[in-house]
Amino acid sequence: MASNKLVKFAEMDFELILKWTGKISLIVNSKNKLSTLNQKLDKKVGGVITKALNSKNFNSLKEGEGVELAFPYGLKAESLQIIKLGLNPEAMKARSAGSTMSRFKSHSDLLIVSGPQKNINEVLFGLSLKSYNFENYKTQRKNTSTKILCLLEDIKLASESFKKYESVARSVFFCRDLVNEPANVLGTAEFSKRLKDLEQLGLVVEIFDEAALKKLGMRALLAVGQGSDSPSKVVVLTWNGTSKSTNPLVLIGKGVVFDTGGISLKPASGMEEMTMDMGGAAVVAGVMKGLALQKSKSNVIGIIGLVENMPDGKAQRPGDVVESMKGDTIEVVNTDAEGRLVLCDLLWYAQKTYSPEAIIDLATLTGAIIVSLGHENAGVFSNNNKFCGQFLDSAKSEGEGAWQMPLSSNYEQLLKSRIADTSNVGGRTAGAITAAKFLQRFVEKEIPWVHVDIAGVAFLKAPHKFGPKGATGWGVMTINKLIESKFEKT
Repeated sequence: MASNKLVKFAEMDFELILKWTGKISLIVNSKNKLSTLNQKLDKKVGGVITKALNSKNFNSLKEGEGVELAFPYGLKAESLQIIKLGLNPEAMKARSAGSTMSRFKSHSDLLIVSGPQKNINEVLFGLSLKSYNFENYKTQRKNTSTKILCLLEDIKLASESFKKYESVARSVFFCRDLVNEPANVLGTAEFSKRLKDLEQLGLVVEIFDEAALKKLGMRALLAVGQGSDSPSKVVVLTWNGTSKSTNPLVLIGKGVVFDTGGISLKPASGMEEMTMDMGGAAVVAGVMKGLALQKSKSNVIGIIGLVENMPDGKAQRPGDVVESMKGDTIEVVNTDAEGRLVLCDLLWYAQKTYSPEAIIDLATLTGAIIVSLGHENAGVFSNNNKFCGQFLDSAKSEGEGAWQMPLSSNYEQLLKSRIADTSNVGGRTAGAITAAKFLQRFVEKEIPWVHVDIAGVAFLKAPHKFGPKGATGWGVMTINKLIESKFEKT
């Protein structure tokens, strides 16, 4: 949106409602009780609001849904939408109301008329998320300069508290933008540049080039990108939001800016979607931006590994053996199982450099997780039930589907190699689990760790409740909530 503000607020103004030429969304109590202002408005439009509320159609609606009246008598508005919502709705029902408003809004200015409505910011948050679009490369872009104005009896409290929601929404948008970018634009150099730009918000950003990574011993990560003209990089983003001395939470993101599969080449059909294989890195970037925007009182470090997996005369081959930063040797049976080679070095580096309180890594890691969970849930693996439970609770509160998967020692035998310490794949059986078991090899037992396979939820082929088709930004809200509830140091 062209405005610096996703939503603007104003005090209730009956004359403004009458003169509004765009669209109007009216929130009414799910018990069909009209406020004093709504009763006044109902008289102005000839009682059609009351008729709508008493209709079978309206009474069959779920909370958060609405009906539309085109060109309502007595108003200059294009149409009037009546949203059914309780006075104190659950967060997800309130966000659903916002999603309904966004679909109704289309490309018109929208006026929201809210009575004594609690959770109005959740409504506006859902509206903001659903209103996102990515049309940077369309020569005839749709009009995105429309405005959203919310009328309230008391705007001070709502407008101040919405700043937090707006920061989270912008963080989600940043994540979505990164994932939606084509790989010829967002290569490793451009990605690292956009991360460097976050220093303007107060983050400390350090970029390691290939020479520095070789010196650190990140041989597994470097092997993934050796067939590409795009140089591999690691970017470390630091947010010190509190003066208290605490071990940081570390977030690690897989940033494969394009994945052909390497020598183990993927099928051509659908390969264009492999621009999203840096989805984990985008989530970490989004979270770190959000912490800076909110001035979070937390200590968090984001580590992003940026590589491109291409088939070339220099590319690693199936059967190659590489040595990880930890020192373990890895037989590369399949070059399309490259993300775990990136993450294993980053995991080891994070532990040896920062002594983290806990680690979360995110990656579009396996197609197997999609077979297991479809596109409704991310796969969650952990060595610590308490920390995993906190992550899952945060995901549930934000409406982001997540499901814990097993991580028992019995799966380790599938990764045995004839010539190295481990293989990078364990065959078709339990593919998402063996990928997680591979990563667990590089995590010290005493450090709480969560691995999140977001292959099924980072990018969708159809519109969803809170966004268009394409990048979802899954995980930004979940981790933001987790940090807010467990890692803020007040």
